[in-house]
Amino acid sequence: MSTSAASHLSPSYPDRAAWGTAPKLRAWQQEAFDLYFAAERRDFLTVATPGAGKTTYALRIASELLSRGIVRTVTIVTPTEHLKRQWADAAGRVGIAIDPEFKNSQGTTSRDYVGVAVTYAQVAMHPALHRARTEGRRTLVIFDEIHHAGDAKSWGDAVREAFEPATRRLGLTGTPFRSDDNPIPFVGYVEDGDGGLRSVSDYSYGYGPALADGVVRPVIFLAYAGEMKWRTRAGDEITATLGTPLTKDQLSQAWRAALDPKGDWIRQVLRAADRRLTEVRRGVPDGGGLVIATDHETARAYARHIRTITGEGATVVLSDDPDASKKIKGFAASEERWLVAVRMVSEGVDIPRLCVGVYATSVSTPLFFAQAVGRFVRARKRGETASVFVPSVPTLMGLAGEMEAERDHVLGRRQAEDGLDDDLLKEARQKKDNPDVLGDELPFETVEASATFDRVLFDGGEFGTGGDVGSPEEEDFIGLPGLLEPDQVATLLRKRQSEQQAAKRKLAGTADAVPERSPHEELAALRKELNGLVGAWNHRTGQPHGVIHAELRRLCGGPPIAQATADQIRDRIAQIRKWATQRSR
Repeated sequence: MSTSAASHLSPSYPDRAAWGTAPKLRAWQQEAFDLYFAAERRDFLTVATPGAGKTTYALRIASELLSRGIVRTVTIVTPTEHLKRQWADAAGRVGIAIDPEFKNSQGTTSRDYVGVAVTYAQVAMHPALHRARTEGRRTLVIFDEIHHAGDAKSWGDAVREAFEPATRRLGLTGTPFRSDDNPIPFVGYVEDGDGGLRSVSDYSYGYGPALADGVVRPVIFLAYAGEMKWRTRAGDEITATLGTPLTKDQLSQAWRAALDPKGDWIRQVLRAADRRLTEVRRGVPDGGGLVIATDHETARAYARHIRTITGEGATVVLSDDPDASKKIKGFAASEERWLVAVRMVSEGVDIPRLCVGVYATSVSTPLFFAQAVGRFVRARKRGETASVFVPSVPTLMGLAGEMEAERDHVLGRRQAEDGLDDDLLKEARQKKDNPDVLGDELPFETVEASATFDRVLFDGGEFGTGGDVGSPEEEDFIGLPGLLEPDQVATLLRKRQSEQQAAKRKLAGTADAVPERSPHEELAALRKELNGLVGAWNHRTGQPHGVIHAELRRLCGGPPIAQATADQIRDRIAQIRKWATQRSR
């Protein structure tokens, strides 16, 4: 079930939304609340897009269950230590005293508390203890981001053992999909018709409906390409252009070169992101920016770049930092410009003023990407937009173009992810004080890395004709107002795209001095055009990008796009435009 009920939303969107303190439930929260009590089920799974307000909803259910005497205590299970404290703060503001410092060694907590907040790892360390606590009193268990209960089979087994006796279990997640076969405890699965089992939610509220309701912000993705040069261990120098078709190995190394703090690519993108933040702060005075880094050393280096660019320091939050929660809370309540983090803010952390992001990591799983982008979509008032800067990498472009796709967890039908370096998702959850490679020898050394503006992605469409960093073509999009409704964003993007295309046609038609494109430039332009049309068709029909490309090849013939000739790509462009014309009749 989903809802799009903007007419019933509270008009109150406070300037600095306090977690768990909304005086009136939003439309989806009220609908899910009513359904919960109408269903009267022991287990209930709510899937709601990041930023929609799952905490407020869950705490309202907890308050009602406590007041009716259905439960006597509450246990909240979270992925991280920081989120334990965040939940306790939110619960305290609605009159539910939660102990976030409870340790397994204690066994019990003070009678001043109605319940405790623990992590999935903490439960896995002593499931028998948590089972005894659950059996002792009628308990509501709230699973924050319940998909984490499937992070390891041992975790899932421990969660099932500890909370099987619970009176009520409420599962919450913004990203229920996983790429493994570990079942998520207390989640129902049904046959999907393709030999697998698909997770089933009791209530679902996706990004698309939330955007239509004004509950979340529209997200503009600004993609940056550029030329990378690196030296291999054997001493060979290799050059590749990010944003053009590359082999998997070339793309992986070019991507890493782009993110290398010693190169110019990341400096240029950070400078562009800061210019965007300045524009956003004209309408959102306390707007903040977040850089998501791969490891501790690069995070510190990015912070030094930001100080050089802005003249102001950036708050740096590292994994396993004992002061991480304090730093995040302080940044959330301040008007500082930039936060740099490795993983502490990839999921669940509530900083509503974050409006601009830089995705400076090579982790490319759909799960991590959705969690990361979720940090920027939390709306406080209508019209706020989010801007996320990303490397021009096919995997990320696909994920950005499918923001509104709703995925479930599927068992028994594993498919290889399209992403690169997905093992970094696991590594990013661990303490990393040093770069990815230790020792005297490096897989490669970055020689040069420069950025160029590639395109903008929004609502399944692609905009922009490319340009150098600092060019008028880039400034057209960097300078978009920070307060825009989704339809205004689309209108402005189309207008600027049209103006840029007209300017290029005029320039091409007025001077013989403008040279024709070389063959490789022509191929790159045609590939970009076809990929943009495939992205738009995906958004329109829901068909995966790969399926669309395969059908175009079947109808038009020829090899994959990376090996296709210019004429073959033109035939596919004509075919997909024909589909669009036929569908619109």
